[in-house]
Amino acid sequence: MSINHSGSTMGRRGPALVVLCFVQFMLVLDDNVVSVALPSVQKDLGFSTTGLTWVVNAYFLAFGGLLMLFGRLADLVGRRRVFLGGVALFGAASLAGGIAQEPWQLVAARFVQGAGSAMASPASLALIALLFPEAGERAKALGIWGGIAGLGGTTGLVISGALTDLASWRWTFLINIPVAVLAVALLPRLVSESRATHRTRLDVPGSVLGTGAVLALVYGLLQARESGWGGAAVIGPLLLAAVLAAAFLVVEARTAEPLVPLPFLASRTRAVANVTMLLFSAALYAMAFLLMMHLQKVLGYEPLQTGVAYLPYCAGILAGMWLSSRAVIRLGVRRTLVISIPITAAGLVLLSGIAPGDDYASGVLPGMLVTSVANGLSLPVLTVAALTGTTEEDAGLGSALLSSVQQVGGAVGVAVLVTLAALRSDAVSGSADPPHAATEGFSLAMLIAAALIALGAVLVAALLRSPRDSGDAPPLAHGTADQSSAVR
Repeated sequence: MSINHSGSTMGRRGPALVVLCFVQFMLVLDDNVVSVALPSVQKDLGFSTTGLTWVVNAYFLAFGGLLMLFGRLADLVGRRRVFLGGVALFGAASLAGGIAQEPWQLVAARFVQGAGSAMASPASLALIALLFPEAGERAKALGIWGGIAGLGGTTGLVISGALTDLASWRWTFLINIPVAVLAVALLPRLVSESRATHRTRLDVPGSVLGTGAVLALVYGLLQARESGWGGAAVIGPLLLAAVLAAAFLVVEARTAEPLVPLPFLASRTRAVANVTMLLFSAALYAMAFLLMMHLQKVLGYEPLQTGVAYLPYCAGILAGMWLSSRAVIRLGVRRTLVISIPITAAGLVLLSGIAPGDDYASGVLPGMLVTSVANGLSLPVLTVAALTGTTEEDAGLGSALLSSVQQVGGAVGVAVLVTLAALRSDAVSGSADPPHAATEGFSLAMLIAAALIALGAVLVAALLRSPRDSGDAPPLAHGTADQSSAVR
């Protein structure tokens, strides 16, 4: 059974996509599902306030730091194998987290969960790219995949609040186990193994330097979010990340079989898509974080109410995802993004206009809906562009690069925009009550987020070209002849 040519495999693509989508739902869900449960976790296990942050940070540190390594490993040793190993590891870590009795046990479980996600997530995206090589069907599959992932991101707060209130915080971990077991049991029956046809050795020096650079960068950004930008705990890791990244580029330029071939990074289409995704992630991760804080601190919502308030955002994401595949087929990637990205920026501008006295329906909901629909329309299309030219040699690398960009962009956005919002709130706190001051900070951050999205629109309009113009191959070298029309 061949992953790209066998009729039996083609007939199993739908069920395979369902399995891959729901695993991604589980992985994205765990990005934030534990957030609402943190007070209960602290009470039961005796975490200090500083230690409690590592229940969240350990996951993001492992996930962001190991993506590139495991993405390339998937290309070399087999994408299905790495995906199944990641899902199994994630399930085992979820069990360990659910039964943890000491703080260190839960933090360790979260780190291992992040490592499992770093294995499974890029391998999952690479499998979808190879299962659906034609541009139109790939856009549709990525729209479904992204919609389910978006559902996990926006319903995590609801699920976490419900499980914590009705049962125990432990179920925010234990709920992952059935999904992991089913995925490990079903996927080998639906998808055959795929790996790079040109077998190479893993670039160990490049792997160490690249992984170390991303780990140091993510750690520094997480520390900036907790303690500001001026301390040694932030500056030291960021400087180390810069040094390791420079060494990584030198090693990759000189080695015969690099972890990240530099010509892969030179693709104009992929470069524009990944930079735009970086800006998107910075703006929208910060928006989600700050909006959650606004709902709770300014509007006085309880955690479960906050989760429910995000459901319209989820509906908008799904609607945008449904539109995205149709827009790509009719308009192409470039034209779709030129339309959708400015609408995303407009939604953030609407959110920036929230006044302290506005309620949810009048202040939050309009901007939330515009942003969510345009976001859902843009993200699958950016994913298609970011995977343009990937083949069976490097589909895992392309997927891991995209996921790494999203994680780093999100960490940068939250660290910078939350800090700027806090500084603005502090500056006006002497002449305004706390809700007014918090709203001022939120509004400033949303305007900056809108500017980042607008910059992405400028990059796409000015630099994104068709694969033929940019020198890129079609989305998959062995795909259909009309794939190059996906990027116009």
